[in-house]
Amino acid sequence: MVTKNYFVKFEVQGKAAMFTRPDTGSTPVSYPVPTYSAAKGMFESVARIKSAFIRPIKVEICSPIIYQRYFSNYRGPLKKQNTPNFQLAATVLSDVCYKIYGVVEELKPSPNRNNHLHALQEIFERRLDQGRFFYTPCLGWKDFAPCYFGKVRDSTQVDKSINIEIPSMLYTMFDKQGHGKINPLFKQNVKINEGVLVYD
Repeated sequence: MVTKNYFVKFEVQGKAAMFTRPDTGSTPVSYPVPTYSAAKGMFESVARIKSAFIRPIKVEICSPIIYQRYFSNYRGPLKKQNTPNFQLAATVLSDVCYKIYGVVEELKPSPNRNNHLHALQEIFERRLDQGRFFYTPCLGWKDFAPCYFGKVRDSTQVDKSINIEIPSMLYTMFDKQGHGKINPLFKQNVKINEGVLVYD
């Protein structure tokens, strides 16, 4: 039985980010930090196995929270019929930098009876060092690829001046950590204390 905790972490930086608040409708606005699902997706862009996953536990905000308007032309299936496109207006984050921490947890028993939690930790750290990904990580929307995604740097520090309470925040879109069905879960009165959000 595995009792040791296996922790992993990374730092991500980008020119823009969008972690959409579902309550903002057709003119979406971003949360100030990645949602649990967004952070989990970034971990999975680096390493994944079928029997274990990396659970995000906290995020540190390492840059001031700056919002800006962002416009894009939408040509998808939700546009009005007989029109070529429409312009989507959004409020996104600008010049973001986060340090995200996670712990490896089990989804199901290891198929090879090995320590698959340690294996996933090793795979994640090796691939992060090599700059290898399963798919290109993004900062919420696929439009926003990071300009840095790698090991935590000593040159960036958490912005302790940031203290925010989010009345309602989307936690995850699925009812299970792996192979789940869509069932959105929200957390109420989520606090960012001195630039740190703890997911649980």
